[in-house]
Amino acid sequence: MNITYNELRDVKHRLPTGSVSRIAKTLQLEEQTVRNYFGANDYNEGGIAGNHYQQGPSGGVVTLEDTRILNLAKQIIKESSN
Repeated sequence: MNITYNELRDVKHRLPTGSVSRIAKTLQLEEQTVRNYFGANDYNEGGIAGNHYQQGPSGGVVTLEDTRILNLAKQIIKESSN
């Protein structure tokens, strides 16, 4: 799946407090891996997020190999808005 970097960061910024931890626990990942998925790059603490970044408009294009983190993040945002 392709998404712009800015769109991916917008999803991250709309997450309620504690969501990174919730996503990590649900998917059995390190919290830093979830942060890396959304654009951080601390690979000493977390794993590679399976994203490929290509420079361009709107921060460039991010190709997501696995959308489980994004899907769960969108679900959490939807729940928090209800």
